[in-house]
Amino acid sequence: MGCATLYHLAQRGWRVLGLEQYEHGHSLGSSHGDSRIIRELYFEHPLYVPLVQRAYELWNDLQERSATTLLTITGGLMIGPPGGSVVTGTLRSAVAHGLPQEVLNPDQTRARYPAFQLADELVAAVDPHAGYLDPEACNRAHLDAARKAGADAHFEEPVLEWKADGEGVRVKTSAGSYGADWLVVAAGAWNGKLVRDIELPLTVERQAVFWLDPRSEPDVYDRSRFPIYAYEYKPGSFCYGFPRLPRGVKASGMHGGETTDDPAGIRRTIDEREVMPLRAALRPVLPELSAAPIRESGTCLFTNTPDHDFLVDFHPLHPQVLISSPCSGHGFKFASAIGELQADLLMNGRTRFDLSPFRINRFIA
Repeated sequence: MGCATLYHLAQRGWRVLGLEQYEHGHSLGSSHGDSRIIRELYFEHPLYVPLVQRAYELWNDLQERSATTLLTITGGLMIGPPGGSVVTGTLRSAVAHGLPQEVLNPDQTRARYPAFQLADELVAAVDPHAGYLDPEACNRAHLDAARKAGADAHFEEPVLEWKADGEGVRVKTSAGSYGADWLVVAAGAWNGKLVRDIELPLTVERQAVFWLDPRSEPDVYDRSRFPIYAYEYKPGSFCYGFPRLPRGVKASGMHGGETTDDPAGIRRTIDEREVMPLRAALRPVLPELSAAPIRESGTCLFTNTPDHDFLVDFHPLHPQVLISSPCSGHGFKFASAIGELQADLLMNGRTRFDLSPFRINRFIA
């Protein structure tokens, strides 16, 4: 969100500075690694659909500008019982926005995508525009284009504190002090530590991700025959994954990880036993993958709001400070559009999107 906002403001001629506490491309936050899902038929709520549609447009534009592959369309399968939240939510978004609907039974799913062998009680709703983003390439593309447009970006320069300074702000870092008219706090898991004069109800959650190495013919897991997927394996809980990438076939459970008050000190090692719940979740839909050896593993951070919707709003005490999107684990796909709408908010005080569900007053009176 920070790189995207830097880019959109610089493109419009604003003088902007981005500050990051770690080195460029670090793996200690929420936007590193080889892949993030993007999907149009948003099962969480139809209100996200126009926002993600704009994100697709902006990712494609950035892809052309950077001459780098950022977005790969594979299609997507939203799998679960017919009455579960993933399937019904996917179809609700399709109906609400007049988008195509298709639901496959287990036999149809297996015929089209051989690796998927769904249990009899499951169905798969198809999202034809789903796919995945390369997050590190996306961040580099935003940052490179922002710098070309005149932005500054300082790495390994932690923000120590910020204070309102009249109608502007003053930001103190490990290297100096900066004055500005506006401040965007887009620090992910560190947002709670940087916004100290109000108590944001944010939970930082450790997520374990795995790259598996199934022994089938490689083309079974190739992106042409293996779409991204999300599977509701019990009510309200789901796992997700990707086609074969250079590191392996990536899969993970969504939520349920350890929580912490110290994002810098979170446990980065992966216990061998941590893959067992994922294997059990995958077994009814991807039996071979569920038993495959682990090729790599890693961690990332989710910063969760109580309702798992985003937070994009001005500070209630300091209207020159915009607090940006603790995303509850489903935000990266929206980064291009969030960057644009945050530039709109700073420059014009408004945006075309309905941000009322993302307001801070839903949990701070």
